Amino acid sequence: MAGNFYRSPGPGEPPFVKVGDKVRKGQVLCIIEAMKLMNSIESDQDGTLVEIVAEDGKPVAADDPLFVIKP
Repeated sequence: MAGNFYRSPGPGEPPFVKVGDKVRKGQVLCIIEAMKLMNSIESDQDGTLVEIVAEDGKPVAADDPLFVIKP
């Protein structure tokens, strides 16, 4: 999905996840805003978040990596 990447649910709010966090499959990691719609992006696996590739507030394309999760 193409749109803008947001790490938190709203301005001034803490991010959904940060590097080093343990994440579970189905956990919300970020929001992608596309055409004024906010779409929650969930983890597709359990693991540890080792890198946040996308930059907060910047556009991302459909195949851009957003996170690196180590199982």
